[in-house]
Formats: sequence, C-alpha cells, structure tokens
Amino acid sequence: MTSIGILGAGRVGANLADKLAATGHHVILGRRGPMEETAADTAGTASRLSFADQRTAARTADIVINATPGDSALERLAGLRTELAGKILIDVSNATRDAGDGLPGELCYPGSSLAEQLQTALPDTHVVKTLNTMLFMVMTAPDALATPPTVYVSGNDEQAKKTVTGLLGDLGWQPGWIEDLGDITTARATEAMILVVPHILRRNGFQPFAVSLAR
Repeated sequence: MTSIGILGAGRVGANLADKLAATGHHVILGRRGPMEETAADTAGTASRLSFADQRTAARTADIVINATPGDSALERLAGLRTELAGKILIDVSNATRDAGDGLPGELCYPGSSLAEQLQTALPDTHVVKTLNTMLFMVMTAPDALATPPTVYVSGNDEQAKKTVTGLLGDLGWQPGWIEDLGDITTARATEAMILVVPHILRRNGFQPFAVSLAR
C-alpha cells in the first residue's frame, strides 16, 4: 500500500489518518511538535499509523496531504519545496480569514485559490485539490449522507488525479460521486464554495453536509 504523509493533526488530519490506515495504507501524521494533541493518538490502527514532525512526514511519504490551516499553508508548504519535489500534494484546506464568530469569512486569495498558489510555489510537485467542500466527517463517510454527495477534483497532472481518485475510493467515494473539474485553476471555484458554509453552519450547526451536484 501507499505511504501517505498528512500535514496537520487536527480533526481533518486525524480523521483522514484513521480511515486511510484502516484501509491498509501506512500513514505518517505530521505534527507541528511532539506535544501536539490529536484524536488519532487513540486510533485502533496504530500498527499502520506513525507520528513525525511535518518535514519528516513530507520527506518520507509517497503522497502528502495538506490538512493544515489554509490561511497559513502557503508559507508553511513553500518551506518544504525540496521534500515535496516529485510528489503528489493533495490539498484539502480552504484559505479564509475568520469572521467575528470564528467561522470562515473572506477568501485569502480572491480571484485565485490556495491550490493555485501552492502549485506556483511548488513547481516540481503535482498539486491536486479535493475534499474541501464538505464537513470533515463526510470526507471519510460519504455514504452516511441521505443524498449522494459530490467530491470535486482539480489538478494539472492527469496521472496524479487518477491516483487521488483511487484514494478517494478508499475513503468510500463511489466513481459517480467524483467530479473532475479540470486543471488547477478550477480549484478557485470549489474554494469559493466555502463562502456558503458559514451560513449553513449558523442555521443548522455542525450537521454533516457536502456542497454537491444534483442530477
């Protein structure tokens, strides 16, 4: 199975780590420091889940997932250019500035996207944007929703997107739920979808949902 490094050990990173390890991948969860707390510390897949600092996780993994806060991810990952060279970087973050209530507010890169900025900063890395249009629990349990959800994929490299589509299948996404939008510039559309999320959360709380296509 693939070695996957996940940068970010919060709810998103820990959730992805647990599911990917459960499907047989070796997962390296990259934490900011040895004392950073994570829900994955108590995961039942310890034999396939290890912990390291983020630089080590990026260097030693075959594929890397960015699950760090989007507003600071560009600077953080640009500093890992050497470690990420030649690899697939799956970006699941949204780059926003918080509103007064702490929910997502304005986009950090209007007219662009975090994924595009990452691809420019990491020219030797294949950046693929996906899984950023839903609450974190839906990423690994899409079949729990009453309506079939959509996951969008954006990236310049077709083989990289094919590899990422395979990982989405391991997370429970059926082929008909996966929508390839095209090159990395299409990520600005899915990243802009985050603007609807705080309004839904204020009305309904943190109930699982995804911003999806209906056909």
